[in-house]
Amino acid sequence: MAPVIIGYDGSEAAERAIRESAGLLGSHPALVVTVWEPGRAFEAATLPIMGFDIAPVAVDFRAATEAEHRLREAMQQTAQRGAQLARESGYTSAQGLAVADDLSVADTLLRVAEEHNAPGLVVGRHGHRRLTEALLGSTSTRLVHKSTRPVVVCPAPD
Repeated sequence: MAPVIIGYDGSEAAERAIRESAGLLGSHPALVVTVWEPGRAFEAATLPIMGFDIAPVAVDFRAATEAEHRLREAMQQTAQRGAQLARESGYTSAQGLAVADDLSVADTLLRVAEEHNAPGLVVGRHGHRRLTEALLGSTSTRLVHKSTRPVVVCPAPD
């Protein structure tokens, strides 16, 4: 049986989505996916300091590589915590998976769902203000509009 894909970032909204969806979809296995953006450590090491006229700084690639490795491990641990929560909440089985972001979190979740022939996706809604969603977009909104599979969006906690 193909797994339900659950987007999980460790937030209260994501935890609620796992707990609430288990009653509806718990008879399916779950693949708890944490999406992360690789290259941030290198990006931070090479950002110019705006407004200052200073000479370029040498980049410590070893430190940036180690920071990138620690970030990847932290994201995998986050995914594993989500999988543990899914099992405790009633999913028959659950695995965690950290995935490097291709374009956006929504597009990455859709790609993973396609690769696993998932019967559906689950995400939590963070409840950002309308202006923030207008400027940055919303993963749940993008999933609902772009997915060819059912999407369960659990509302933000009060």
